[in-house]
Amino acid sequence: MGKRVAVILAGCGVYDGSEIHESSAVLVHLSREGAQAEVYAPDVDQMHVVDHVKGQPTQEKRNVLVESARIARGNIKDLAKLDVKGLDALIIPGGFGVAKNLSTWATQGKNCVISKEVEDVLKAFHAAKKPIGLCCISPVLAAKIFPGCELTVGHDTECEKWPYAKTAETMKELGCKHVNKHVTEVHVDVKNKLVTTSAFMCNAPIHEIYDGIGKMVKEVVRLA
Repeated sequence: MGKRVAVILAGCGVYDGSEIHESSAVLVHLSREGAQAEVYAPDVDQMHVVDHVKGQPTQEKRNVLVESARIARGNIKDLAKLDVKGLDALIIPGGFGVAKNLSTWATQGKNCVISKEVEDVLKAFHAAKKPIGLCCISPVLAAKIFPGCELTVGHDTECEKWPYAKTAETMKELGCKHVNKHVTEVHVDVKNKLVTTSAFMCNAPIHEIYDGIGKMVKEVVRLA
């Protein structure tokens, strides 16, 4: 039997949900590793809905679980039903939904609150010593919950290639060790069984982002 890996989504679309290419890459690489993905999302309203053509919020309302089901091809469960006992690992792709729907990082940064459901799941996997894979902005969840952990969101010096590098500085302020890594690399925190990679935190070609996520998935499955 292949490993059973929970994947938590935060909606559908980079600016208000899960980043679709990252989510797809996670699912493709899990399949390649012979692992079985079980997709979950919280049954809550999105913080807001963004028109992805204009990059502007709209008056529309959408549900995180309903939107995430688009990526999961309908094969998805309410996050409230996740039982860590039957699962071997956890992966959370990035996208602004992580910072808006799974937490309040987008508006409050290091003073954010993590959704209780999401926090409980992360703590349960951590307590069970089961690996957790995080990419793009989702390592901020671990930064908030596991003080002193080691993570990467890419580089900590802002430039055209690394437009979100200030995130690394904020994570350091939370007491984490940030490790600079290229987009095709991962960092493994052996003690906490955390595997992180920068994905779209880097202004990089999409195949490099895909390759970095592949290394993260491979390491998570190996640790499971």
